[in-house]
Amino acid sequence: MTTVIVLAKECVPGRVKTRLTPPFEPEEAAALAAASLADTLDAAGRVRADRHLLWFDGAAPRGTGFDVAQQPAGGLDERIAAAFDAVQDRAVLIGMDTPQLDPGVLQGVLDDDGPDAWFGRAEDGGFWALGLDPRPRRGDLVRGVPMSTEHTGAAQLLRLHAAGLAVRTLPQLTDVDHVADAVAVAAQAPGSRFAALLARLAPRIPAAA
Repeated sequence: MTTVIVLAKECVPGRVKTRLTPPFEPEEAAALAAASLADTLDAAGRVRADRHLLWFDGAAPRGTGFDVAQQPAGGLDERIAAAFDAVQDRAVLIGMDTPQLDPGVLQGVLDDDGPDAWFGRAEDGGFWALGLDPRPRRGDLVRGVPMSTEHTGAAQLLRLHAAGLAVRTLPQLTDVDHVADAVAVAAQAPGSRFAALLARLAPRIPAAA
């Protein structure tokens, strides 16, 4: 059994992609977040898995084809840990900030019987993907890892190795946090909703980005 988990939250202006404001208005930043989420769900939905789970905070979008479960309260580490504890099979978890995602990368995780874990670093020092084989309380492999820092990825990888897991590395990707990230990601996914919306907002983008 295999599960793809997308960790996401409702795209409310002023609550998502706040580091894109300025140059964008909060409503524009939220629209970019929604486009990124839609692209990510499309990519994840093309992966052959027994279950597709949207681990959501807020009012989830409809018609995605994903099972939807609400995230519990707590820090990001607790919410990721709870997602892994909620499923019993091999699972790979991604966020909503990689519209350039290649579904084949996730498919490779679910079809790979070699390692115990799979890890995708993000350019900002975090991670964009984490895959884990079944094990008791595997959420404890994430719980307590400091999140949203430039050392998060290194700390999470160290936790996996300290547990004695054989870890396979996935391609490094850029999360959309800042305007320069958005420009880079749009160039990597030219046919995406995200790229199309960013192109319409291009007059707001500083030349330096």
